[in-house]
Amino acid sequence: MRIIGCVIAAVITIALIYFLDSQQTLHGSKTPRFGLFLSPQKGFWQNAEPANETFNEEISFPQLQGKTVVYFDERLVPHVYADNENDAWFAQGYLHAKFRLWQMEFQMYAAGGRLSEIMGDSASGTSFLKVDKFFRRLGMVYAAEKALHAIESNPQMKAACDAYTAGVNAYIGTLREKDYPLEYKLLNYKPEPWTNLKSALLSKYMAYDLAGYEEDFERTNVKSILTKAQYEALFPYIQDSMQPVITTPLPKLNALKFSAPPATADSLYFNFKTAAAPESPAIKPDKDNGSNNWAVAGSKTKSGRPILCNDPHLGLNLPSLWYEMQISTPAFNAYGVSLAGAPNMLIGFNENAAWGLTNAERDVKDYYEVKFRDSTMQEYWFNGNWRKAEIRNEVIKIRNKPDDTERIAITVWGPVMYDPHYPDKLHTGKYYVLHWQAHEESDDLACILKLVRAKNYNDYLDAVSTFSCPGQNFVFADKSGDIAIRQAGKFPALWYRQGDFIMPGADSSYAWQRYIPDSLEMAVHNPERGFVSSANQSAYDVRTYPFYMPGFYSLYRSWLINRYLSSMQNITTDDMEKLQNNEYNLLAEKALPLLLKQVDYARLNDKEKRYLSIVASWNLMSDAVSEGATVFGLWMDSCIGKIYDDELHQVSLPVPPVEPPTLVKSMLKDSVALFADNINTPQKETLKDDVTEAFKSIIPALEKAKRDNALAWGKFKDGGINHLLKIAAFSRLHINAGGGENIINALKKNHGPSWRMVVELTDDINAYGVYPGGQSGNPGSRYYDNFIDTWVAGKYYHIKLYSKNDIAGKKDNLGRMVFEK
Repeated sequence: MRIIGCVIAAVITIALIYFLDSQQTLHGSKTPRFGLFLSPQKGFWQNAEPANETFNEEISFPQLQGKTVVYFDERLVPHVYADNENDAWFAQGYLHAKFRLWQMEFQMYAAGGRLSEIMGDSASGTSFLKVDKFFRRLGMVYAAEKALHAIESNPQMKAACDAYTAGVNAYIGTLREKDYPLEYKLLNYKPEPWTNLKSALLSKYMAYDLAGYEEDFERTNVKSILTKAQYEALFPYIQDSMQPVITTPLPKLNALKFSAPPATADSLYFNFKTAAAPESPAIKPDKDNGSNNWAVAGSKTKSGRPILCNDPHLGLNLPSLWYEMQISTPAFNAYGVSLAGAPNMLIGFNENAAWGLTNAERDVKDYYEVKFRDSTMQEYWFNGNWRKAEIRNEVIKIRNKPDDTERIAITVWGPVMYDPHYPDKLHTGKYYVLHWQAHEESDDLACILKLVRAKNYNDYLDAVSTFSCPGQNFVFADKSGDIAIRQAGKFPALWYRQGDFIMPGADSSYAWQRYIPDSLEMAVHNPERGFVSSANQSAYDVRTYPFYMPGFYSLYRSWLINRYLSSMQNITTDDMEKLQNNEYNLLAEKALPLLLKQVDYARLNDKEKRYLSIVASWNLMSDAVSEGATVFGLWMDSCIGKIYDDELHQVSLPVPPVEPPTLVKSMLKDSVALFADNINTPQKETLKDDVTEAFKSIIPALEKAKRDNALAWGKFKDGGINHLLKIAAFSRLHINAGGGENIINALKKNHGPSWRMVVELTDDINAYGVYPGGQSGNPGSRYYDNFIDTWVAGKYYHIKLYSKNDIAGKKDNLGRMVFEK
């Protein structure tokens, strides 16, 4: 009996050891190894940071050339003072790793198509293998390899990246298992060495996020159900009321010398009425990835000095996208926000000037249909000959499963995105090749590292002139009084509607013939109106610009910003903070009177009339407490669906969305009558019928929101900032805030102002900033999300370029770190 008891005890012990040392499957996801995760010596307990944690450290590394001292202020923002520039980048790499290691590495796993390595092929309904295949076929690593070649051809950039990578790896080398960030323990893997290729990959991930949205397949499909006139009405090139970024007069140029449509365009490209059976694409960046920026001249400010403002609109995550810091070297002294993963300070200011950026929104991503000799994809037909393709066998490692290999052919156009083994969105079984500006060799990090040392307008122009992709509107101001804005990037010289649809790729007829010349990449410098601005609108007036500029442009934010700035005088930084947080709905100002005019009041019941009165009496502010904003948003979406869906959904096709400005323009010009009648019913509907029925159809949603105490816009929108793994306990959910799409404060559900900055270029620079997160990437730290409440309230922190002596004398610093050889 005693032996039986011993055997049972041994079996239980062995089973328990196995259980605690293995990952278990729970609801389709893998648990951490509970033994390690719960271990007091190595587990998650070690990630709990004491409330009074200090950050004092003295460390030595042979890679350093001199001494670097880092002071952490009361918000854990590091102020770095280095004897030389490369040591500063080493320190930045070390600090990025110390506070954001898991974040920066996880994002590079995503960009490089490697999530399956750590997540398995799928979990919690997400197919990581599908995501990995998408990014491999998108050519992200292929593009990063080209960027790395450019970096290594520039000795200064190579030295900066080498130093940064050495700093990251120096920190990784100090880690013991107990020190790993919490997410490594949850997912049961460990960090790997950083490389310059990963830093290059970060720049391509930015290009995907900001210049990766496209509708080529959707627009190709919509040709099957619309006439050319209907297409032009629903998807206009540019809205009539668009106010361009660049107001400088253009030089005369004959565009036909640069780009003209081929003779076969009408038959092979502008061909309508060919339907297909598609599948909606699953992976796309947010089309509203954009920003606001502006600079106001001293002639309009109370201080008599320029004020520069910037708030980039991106996906909101925890850990935060941005890492705030000051870097001081003999070559420059700058403050701003950086992206963890590369040497940079993307947005900020130095002792002489400030800079910011917004997305150009221009489409530099096209698809070509290519014919291969056979399924091996070794040869494709181009310009009358079979041309040899380069083959990349991309091995995708899958956790606990055999590897998967994607065979990707590289053509003169770029990589094959879709083939019979990886079907396109139309399920045609054809070969579609991606041609994307991000695949071209460029060193865009060099532009950013030039900006940190820019002292004047000429330095600024020199920095931005080399930027390639994603196209950006760089705004600038300096202490001498200059303000400027220029759209920087390499953009193809296109003929009208080139690239809207999938193009024939059998020869060079439909190729980008050349790039737009520098003479047409203009800057606005010290304009008479006293300000420059951009908010993702078109760069130029299309009535005078000689080339087609396809893109996904925003109308109302830029219009409203220009309206406010034109009327303002004696501007202060407080005025600019209020403008960044402005929640006036200009779309509603234009659309609501038109909608109210079309409502058939007699067909509404008492409940519907009560909701109509809410929106009719609304003050047009999309703030958190506004019920009118909720009613208007639902009504506008319902009107677009009611008016256009019957035409667009004649077959099961993915189609591009009809944007609200299109409806407003159509109602103003009465061209909406082309679509008012529902083609699926025998009777003839009018615009009044559609608008009234659209309003009646939203009542159930409004009633549900009222029952849930969520009729106010902030609660209805239900904003939040998710952890990258969508772990609720590590996220900040149910944020009650206003703003939204087409609003200056462009806060949607989990997308919006990721960094707000206001810089007044006085002798002692007067600057303010805030972002929705915290400096630490550790969910167990008080500095993980401590900025969020300040950001939601529309408040800012005073940010300052401290001298080394001044920061050393601050009593509320959190620590001091010394790097020496």
